[in-house]
Amino acid sequence: MSAPKIAFVASDVPTAQSARTELAKRYGDTQPAEADVIVALGGDGFMLQTLHGTQDLRAAVYGMNRGTVGFLMNEFSADDLPARLAEAEEATINPLHMTALDATGQMHEGLAINEVSLLRAGPQAAKLRITVDGRMRMPELVCDGALVATPAGSTAYNYSAHGPILPIGSGVLALTAMAAFRPRRWRGALLPKAAVVRFDVLDADKRPVMAEADSKSVRNVVSVEIRSDSSIGHRILFDPGHGLEERLLREQFA
Repeated sequence: MSAPKIAFVASDVPTAQSARTELAKRYGDTQPAEADVIVALGGDGFMLQTLHGTQDLRAAVYGMNRGTVGFLMNEFSADDLPARLAEAEEATINPLHMTALDATGQMHEGLAINEVSLLRAGPQAAKLRITVDGRMRMPELVCDGALVATPAGSTAYNYSAHGPILPIGSGVLALTAMAAFRPRRWRGALLPKAAVVRFDVLDADKRPVMAEADSKSVRNVVSVEIRSDSSIGHRILFDPGHGLEERLLREQFA
């Protein structure tokens, strides 16, 4: 079997750049559009950036940790990379699609692999109305913010906000509140993956809110609609025994 054509991409940090130089010298370097696999060197933030940037390419992405957290990354080693790639397990995840309307009437769209979050952008708590599949479920949530997370993103911001960790194949999304004031300490809900979630910002002039889909930010939103986008499948490779399912389980017993 011929060696795979590998494209190496790296974050700007020196450890990632030096790793890219070493690996490219040993295994060759191919343009991402022509590669069999893309190796991303950095942390989770760079991995998300790489997945967004390569979502229209045929190659799966294999991450190696040259950053900090590295939940989506494999352990770094320059040795036996073709063999590791050949044995890697593949997971496919669908992002969330955000449609946000701001106070000027402009519509913004974004994709999020981890979560879409709404956060207060002023000194007062946000007031949000929550609708799921066209049915109002909560007329008013007073909070610092709220988010909708995918299973792959459930160990990130969602978990820090005391949301649940979701199994990767669960077909469920987490709706989690941050610092809920009314209803007191409300932490959210579990929703079917096919659910369409809408947040309407109440009293938006006095209580401004911003929305974020991974790295895309929209200020002064008045409504945000979130749904899973099954037309996009991000293919991620993991070393055997260290796939997303195992990582999600490990987080719960840490």
